[in-house]
Amino acid sequence: MITRTAWEGRFNAPLRAFLRTETGGARVVVVAAAVALVWANLHSSSYESVWSTTFSVRLGDWPVSHDLRTWVNSGLMTVFFLVAGLELRREFDIGELRERRRLALPMLAGFGGMLVPIAIYLAFNAGQTTAAGWGAVMATDTALALGALAVFGPRFSDRLRSFLLTVSVVDDLVAIAVLAIAYPDHPSPPALLVAVVIFGLVLLVRAWGVRFGPVYALLGVAAWVAVSESGVDPVVVGLIMGLLTYAYAPGRDELQYASDQFRLFREQPTPQLARMAQAGLTSALSPNERLQTLYHPWASYVVVPLFALANVGIVLDGELLSRAVTSPVTLGVVAAYVVGKPAGIVATSWLVARLSGNRFRPPVGWVAVAGVGTVSGIGFTVALLIATHALHGPALDEAKFGILVATVGASVVTWLVFRAVARLSPSRRARALLGVTEAIVDLKLPVESGRDHMRGALDAPVTVVEYGDFECPYCGQAEPVVREMLADFANVRYVWRHLPLTDVHPHAQLAAEAAEAAGEQGSFWEMHDLLLTHQDALSPSDLLGYAERLGLDLDMFREHMVKRLGVDRVAEDVESADLSGVTGTPTFFINGRRHHGAYDIVALSAAVKGAFAAAKLRPEYHPRDRQHRDDRRTS
Repeated sequence: MITRTAWEGRFNAPLRAFLRTETGGARVVVVAAAVALVWANLHSSSYESVWSTTFSVRLGDWPVSHDLRTWVNSGLMTVFFLVAGLELRREFDIGELRERRRLALPMLAGFGGMLVPIAIYLAFNAGQTTAAGWGAVMATDTALALGALAVFGPRFSDRLRSFLLTVSVVDDLVAIAVLAIAYPDHPSPPALLVAVVIFGLVLLVRAWGVRFGPVYALLGVAAWVAVSESGVDPVVVGLIMGLLTYAYAPGRDELQYASDQFRLFREQPTPQLARMAQAGLTSALSPNERLQTLYHPWASYVVVPLFALANVGIVLDGELLSRAVTSPVTLGVVAAYVVGKPAGIVATSWLVARLSGNRFRPPVGWVAVAGVGTVSGIGFTVALLIATHALHGPALDEAKFGILVATVGASVVTWLVFRAVARLSPSRRARALLGVTEAIVDLKLPVESGRDHMRGALDAPVTVVEYGDFECPYCGQAEPVVREMLADFANVRYVWRHLPLTDVHPHAQLAAEAAEAAGEQGSFWEMHDLLLTHQDALSPSDLLGYAERLGLDLDMFREHMVKRLGVDRVAEDVESADLSGVTGTPTFFINGRRHHGAYDIVALSAAVKGAFAAAKLRPEYHPRDRQHRDDRRTS
C-alpha cells in the first residue's frame, strides 16, 4: 500500500478505516466468546468467582464498589459507546448523513427493525415476568455485523456498509436510551440532577472553545460517577460525550499553520517549538477524529472482547438445552432477531419509499436491504448488556443462549442471501445490490470536456479526477498506478487538476504553470509525465529543458511562463479543490464521489468496478447519452 502525504484531506475518519477496525475486532470477539464458553463449561465455579470479585475505588468517604463484571459492563463499555457516538456524529457532520434527507429512511428502518422484534418477543412471553426482557432484542452488534458483512457480502459497495452502520447506530442509540429509562437500578433523582448539571458544564466549556482533552475527561468521569449513583447504566455517558464531539475536515488555514510551526521547529529544534509544532498538528484534526483514533482500537480489540469474556460464559448442559427448546425467552430472542429484524427493516424501508413516492429510497438495492436486515440480527453485545439488566437466573441463561443461536442463525441467513444474489447476471446483481439512488456528489465543479485535461476514453461512463501536485512524492508514486488503471479499464477517462501545495513544495506552482504552457502547444500530458518523472528537478532551467526535449516553441513557452499566463487556470483548479474540501494530494474522485482509502491499484480498481456497476443502472451515464449532452453544451 502506498503511503499518503500528511497534508491530504483524509483527516476525517474514512469509513473504510472504521470498517477495518470493526471487522478485525470482530474476530477477537468471536475468540473471546469461545474462550468464555470453554472456561464456563470446564470450570464454572472459577469463571463466576473471577467475575464476581469486588473491586472498589474510594475517594475520601465516598466509595464506588462493583464486581469485575459490572466494571466491564458499565465501565469499559462506556468506551465502546463513546466510539459509537463519535462515529454517528462523524456521519452526521461529514459522512453519508450530512445530507439530512438521507437520515430519514435508515432512521425509520432502524425503528422498524426494533419494533417488530419487540412485538415478536412479547408475543412469545405475553403474561410472563420474562416479558421484561423485551429490550434485549432491539439492538445490533455493529462490530460483528460489519465483520459478517465483510465475509459474506459484496466487495464493492461502501454504501451498503454505510447503510448498515447507520441503521445499527440508530439501534444502539435507542437501545441505550431504553437501558437508561426502562431498566434503572434503585433510581436516585438527586444524582441524576448532578449528572445533568455536569453535562451542562460540558456544553458550556465546549461553547467557550476549550479543546484541552483532560478537562472533558474529568467532566466525563464525574458524569459517569453521578449517573452510576443515579441507578441508570452509566454507559449512556459515553454515547452522549461522543455525540457532543464535532467532526470536520481540516481547512487550508489550519494546515498552513501546522506547516509553519513545523518549519520553525525544523529551523530551530527546541523543546518549546516542538510543543508548538505538535499543538499545530493536533489542532488541524477535529476532536472527533483524534478521539476515534485513540479509542476505537481499544474498544474493538479490548473492551468488547472483555465484555464477551465476562458475559458469554454459560454452562451448556442438557438441562439448559432441554429448557431452551421450549423456553419462550430463547424462542422469542431467536425469532425476534432472525425473523423480526430483517422483516422490520425491509418492510419499513419499503413502506417509507412507497408512501413518499420514492422521494426517500434506500441508498442500496432491495436485496442489499434484505442483507442488511439479516445481518442486523446479530445483536450480541448490546443484547447481552440489556439482558443482564432485564433478566436474572435461569431466564438470563436462556436469553444468552438465544442470543448466541440468533448470532449464528443471522450469519447463516446473511450468507444465503448474498450467495443467492451472486448467482444473478452482472446487471441484475448490480441493481439488486446498488439500487438506483444517486450517491452524494463530492466534486463541486463537474468535469468539462472543453476545460479539463483528460486522458483515456473521453466518452467513458466512469471518470477519475485527481487533484495533484507535481512536486508531491506521493503523486509521483500514484502515477504508475493511474497508468495501470487506464490500461486495465479502457472505458475510463482520467482528469488531472492542479493543487500545488506551495507551503511544502516551493516549485509546485511553477511546475503547474509549465504544464499549462506546454498545454497551449498541445503537449500537456507529455509535460505532465516528465514533471512527475523528474520531481527533484523543477527549477526554471529544468522546465525549459523539458520544453526543449518535447520540441516545443521555446519563445512561446518562455513568454507564457514570464507573463504567467497559466496562473489563472491553476487558480481555478485550486478554487475547485477548496469547494470540494480537498486540502492535500493526491486526492481522487470517481464519478464525482470522493475516494477514501488507499490509492494502490487494488483499491482504485475496486472503486472503479463499483462505479461501473452503478453507472450501468443509470441511463444518464450511458456513453452515447453523455456524449450527446457534451455536444449540446459545446454547441
